[in-house]
Amino acid sequence: MSPKYRFHDGEIRYGFIKPAIDAHTLGINAAAELLRTCGCDVIIAEDSVAEAMNDYLYEVKRQVAVDWMIRENINRLGISYRLDKNDAVRMMGYLLEEMRKNRLLHYQGGPVDAVCFAGLPEACRLMEQEFDGLVTVFQGGESDRETLGMLGVPEEKIPMEIREGSRYDEARMGFGRQIVASREYRKWEPADPPDYPDYGTERDTVEKRLNARKGARGSVPLTRAHVGPYSSEVSREENVKEFLSWVKTLAGDRYLDIISIGSSQLTQSDFGGDWDSKVNGGGVPIHSPEEYRMVWEASRPLFLRTYAGTRDIPALARMYEETIHICWHALSLWWFNRLDGRGPYDVYTNLKQHIETIRYIAGTDKPFEANVSHHFAFRGADDVTYIVSAYLAAKLAKKLGIRTFVLQNMLNTPRSTWGIQDLAKSRAMVKLVRSLEDRNFRVILQPRAGLDYFKPDMEEARMQLAAVTALMDDIDPHNEADPPIIHVVSYSEASRLATPDIIKESIRITQHSLQKYREERRMGKVEDMSRNRNVAERSAGLLQSSGELLTAMEETFDDLYSAEGLYKVLAAGFLPVPWIWGETEEFRHARDWITKPVKGGVAVVDENHKVMSMEDRIAIARTNCGDAEYYLKQRMQRGGILY
Repeated sequence: MSPKYRFHDGEIRYGFIKPAIDAHTLGINAAAELLRTCGCDVIIAEDSVAEAMNDYLYEVKRQVAVDWMIRENINRLGISYRLDKNDAVRMMGYLLEEMRKNRLLHYQGGPVDAVCFAGLPEACRLMEQEFDGLVTVFQGGESDRETLGMLGVPEEKIPMEIREGSRYDEARMGFGRQIVASREYRKWEPADPPDYPDYGTERDTVEKRLNARKGARGSVPLTRAHVGPYSSEVSREENVKEFLSWVKTLAGDRYLDIISIGSSQLTQSDFGGDWDSKVNGGGVPIHSPEEYRMVWEASRPLFLRTYAGTRDIPALARMYEETIHICWHALSLWWFNRLDGRGPYDVYTNLKQHIETIRYIAGTDKPFEANVSHHFAFRGADDVTYIVSAYLAAKLAKKLGIRTFVLQNMLNTPRSTWGIQDLAKSRAMVKLVRSLEDRNFRVILQPRAGLDYFKPDMEEARMQLAAVTALMDDIDPHNEADPPIIHVVSYSEASRLATPDIIKESIRITQHSLQKYREERRMGKVEDMSRNRNVAERSAGLLQSSGELLTAMEETFDDLYSAEGLYKVLAAGFLPVPWIWGETEEFRHARDWITKPVKGGVAVVDENHKVMSMEDRIAIARTNCGDAEYYLKQRMQRGGILY
């Protein structure tokens, strides 16, 4: 099939199928919404077709999909499947053969002139090999404009707002290409270590390191990276030994400031327990306090942090203090429990444990990081919920005595987010959270790339890393002391585990790109995003909506900043998360919302897919408060177990 698709007003109809077994829905919904924005007719297959595709090996089931295509007059077919790669290729092969039998393909005189597939990178590679250009593949990371072009939408059909939204992103990718093509980043070297008495000791703190870095190295931020090798082919002890070797290498190179220990799910959920019959999954399988002490010794003079546990959370926090002298603690409040399948506690018990832990952290005078916003976004939340959840966590932390709050900001989440919307969302969130600052409460911004942002092609991923670094700097473009910390996500994220060499190269790209972008801004070679009217208007709108939602919650719940209050705002639906899979009855009001991509962001919409006003959202959530009180009472009476 030629990429030179037909396109005539009113004649092209796109049809998308996602087999029911695959729970991933964001990509197919985002593509459908993009096409509709361009005036295209899009049909997403109903449940009966999705379920039939689960059993594609049977001709009668494949015929269900073919009959749907004929009935709906589909001209361009899209299949989304993000599970097993071999299964994906077989599914597409069987479906194409069925379409040939029914003479649906364009070269047979049929109506379908394009077939597209969206899936995991390896599945896409196999698809290209097997079908030799017959299928257009989407493996993630494509911009809105690229997506529309690959789907055959002519440039003149793409709305100006999408073209304008893409302009900033395309400019940053152009910057990234220059950075990677020149390879000048390879020359970047860390300066000599700072000289202050507690450097690298158990008395060292992030605040001391930031103050020393500011004086000695100007505006170069601290860098944090996630490290956690694991292989199922070797013993647990050998995995830990390799991790210790990586830690020593990274400490010796001095490129990195903060190692985030990528511990396994077993380490988080069953620390010190009997693991003989349990599957580790990914992450380094640390099993004892002694092994954490070994990590501390191997890491001098770096800072260490690690995941919180999912049970006995206060006790594990104390153990982290005693063994790795953790530089800051991180908790996710509503998450990492039965709601998302990551832990054994119900949401209310989880909140109580986290609040007890935050009180302990405040007593150590260590910083606290709330990992909340992106977990809401992963589950379909809108941009206002992303912002408001961060503020709730920060204000709770301040009330519990935390003096330094690390504000993590995961950009590119979802990855369809336009850069101008990321800037608007980031600025609104930072302004709102920093409104809490006073002489006893400090906010440290820590941006990072999105979890699924990078493409599997390593060269393109390097360019993306440079581009997202520019995005980080544009949050506050004339303040070279911000961001003070960058969580460097390695460019290999989409394809393989980051080794010390990849981590080192990723840091070099990040630090060099940051300095180069600032130079180009000073020379007027890149747009001054502090003057971008689109970003300013978007940010003001998000800030206003976030303020309205916060005011409503604080007026509705006297106990908002408590386990009870935070439970109720979620249970009543003030914080929409339509894609949660656990505790669906208890949190049905949080789930009963529709969100969709709108102008490069994510918004809550009504049953007609029109953006819902904040006033209407608040009114709906307030009608659910009685149910939230009921479920909370049940939890409190029955010790966290709801019958």
